Amino acid sequence: MNPMTDRIVRLLALNRDTQREYKIVSAAASNEATLYLYDIIGYDFWSGGGITAKQFAKDLIALGSKTLHLRVNSPGGDVFEGRAMVAALQSYPGKVIAHIDGLAASAASFLVMHADEIEMTDGSFMMIHNGWTCVCGDRHDMASTIGLLEKIDASIADDYHKKSGLSVKKLSEWMDAETWFTAAEAVKHGLANRIAADQKDTKAKAQAWNMAAYDKPPAALRNDDSGHADRLRKLDLVDRDRKTNASENTSHAARLRKLDLAVISR
Repeated sequence: MNPMTDRIVRLLALNRDTQREYKIVSAAASNEATLYLYDIIGYDFWSGGGITAKQFAKDLIALGSKTLHLRVNSPGGDVFEGRAMVAALQSYPGKVIAHIDGLAASAASFLVMHADEIEMTDGSFMMIHNGWTCVCGDRHDMASTIGLLEKIDASIADDYHKKSGLSVKKLSEWMDAETWFTAAEAVKHGLANRIAADQKDTKAKAQAWNMAAYDKPPAALRNDDSGHADRLRKLDLVDRDRKTNASENTSHAARLRKLDLAVISR
């Protein structure tokens, strides 16, 4: 398993059992609505969860033009699903206030940049980094993928630039370094508007996600427990077994079922 594939699979595996929530609270007589995005952006093949852009856009349309409180606790996800969610927010006729209740990482961080206001719970984090992908092919495929990633990273840096006013060069350096911002740091650098005053319902939301697959997560978001490690070792053994038994005529779907069964076994 190549390093990037391993990292992506590890992130999903570590969070397979994480409690998630996606719901909308909107009383018919109210001119405000709250959407809880406490999940991965895009379909999560590992758990069967995740929130697609199609669902997100459909739900926004149903809200009309109410003031939307977008409450976020997300490790990010698929960049193109995130882009489609951005398009839905940009076309939403009502005011949008993003609340980072625990974590806005990766694709979730550039999504919230398109809200009218961003407030963060004290103790929450925002993380920005370069896009990830996996690719298989020859040198032309690799070169083409590098070009695509450069364009993706540039568009994401531009999101942060438009919100904060900081230079794209500085923001790109932070993305290169995988930078984690506390609420106070995000406000200081213009990536958020304020720290939330009323935090009684948002305490410790950041603890929900295990971000140990990243290079520099805060201690509160790193949990390499033995159970997760054992499941990942089993995953690696299955992958090695597949490579050393090339003559085995097993379908791709069957190999994936075998992989999943090995990982979920305790």
